[in-house]
Amino acid sequence: MAAKEGKRPALRPLSASFNNGDPQSSALRLVFTLFPEWELEEGEIKLTRFTEGITNTLLKASKRRPGKSEKEIDDAAILIRAYGKGSEVLIDREWEMATHLLLASYNLAPEPLARFQNGMIYRFIPGRVCSPADLQSEPIWRAVATRLGQWHATLPVISGEKVAATSKSEFEMCLPLVRTRRTHSQEEIDAITPDKVVPNIWTRMQKWIYALPTQTNKQKQQQQLLQRELLRTVKDLADLPGLGNNSLVLGHCDLLCGNIIKVPPLRDSSLDLGNTENVTFIDYEYSSPTPAAFDLANHFAEWGGFDCDYSVLPTRSTRRAFLLQYLSSYKAYHQNAAGLSVSNEELDALCNAVDCFRGTPGLYWGIWALIQAEISQIDFDYAEYAQIRLGEYFAWREEEDGSREKAGRKMHPREQRLAE
Repeated sequence: MAAKEGKRPALRPLSASFNNGDPQSSALRLVFTLFPEWELEEGEIKLTRFTEGITNTLLKASKRRPGKSEKEIDDAAILIRAYGKGSEVLIDREWEMATHLLLASYNLAPEPLARFQNGMIYRFIPGRVCSPADLQSEPIWRAVATRLGQWHATLPVISGEKVAATSKSEFEMCLPLVRTRRTHSQEEIDAITPDKVVPNIWTRMQKWIYALPTQTNKQKQQQQLLQRELLRTVKDLADLPGLGNNSLVLGHCDLLCGNIIKVPPLRDSSLDLGNTENVTFIDYEYSSPTPAAFDLANHFAEWGGFDCDYSVLPTRSTRRAFLLQYLSSYKAYHQNAAGLSVSNEELDALCNAVDCFRGTPGLYWGIWALIQAEISQIDFDYAEYAQIRLGEYFAWREEEDGSREKAGRKMHPREQRLAE
């Protein structure tokens, strides 16, 4: 049965904050503020730090009450997510929270419980975080395709105006977010796609480009180059026909393995899509209205992990099988009926659209990584990662315009793999 929107969960504001310099004490302070009984009841509180992400700090807090099973302990556990320092320039936290609340109302996200000065707390999802190798497992990728089809078919494409309007009621009791100084107005940012709902992936990239450092001539030239490429990409791809409202769906836009949780199968007799596994998605900070083809192409790019191992990217035949599963799910949830057939024409059109977008994730995450290289305190070589991802975008461009062959250069390894 297709997910239906239910009651929006309540969100409690907390005056405390998380301190990376003193994670144990600050995490416990948040826990005791939200659940004061945890401090009084018998049983230790266990804090487990997750390291899959490269932007935020993520801690699981569980109360190990005597006599409770591991399942019961996990069912009552919570996740504390503290935002990376300076990440507001990349992420609109008000938009993220609105998206999380929306997803939770459709039972597509864990229940958000509280918001604190530099993060949020939500229910823990019992399950196993996927590894890069899991994405290559057919039962897993079919489950991912099914869940993503459900997302795209079910969720309404919300706008920034709607978030601003609802924020008065949804967030009025929450603490104000830190705002960064803008060098350009929202109108200038939104102007890149005047006929699309905003924000979207194009306006997000525009915002990021405007936020790039320009202290040196090299930095200025780099910003100008990326601005030209963004305009070029918008012209080529933004108006391609696709699924959703005005060819946009509400996408996850960051479906790397660490944001995919393998959970126990859910049997639903009214809408059986033949899956042997079940997954759910977490972390919605980059969720956005987007062409479905971008969300799909971005997920395929994430098969290579942060190491960008191109040898494990899905081949044409695997991508086609994935997209068939995705379209079957999309049609089933969109029309609330299982067993709807997907025509070869529909599948061919989606395969071609995803192929057109195969270079865009490199531009998207390349710009993102350039900013992270300036603001992040996490031990990760963002500058090198930026060049790798931007290299993927320009390699795609060389194939599209034929300049690589004319220059007699070898095909980029990623392009070789995706052509197989």
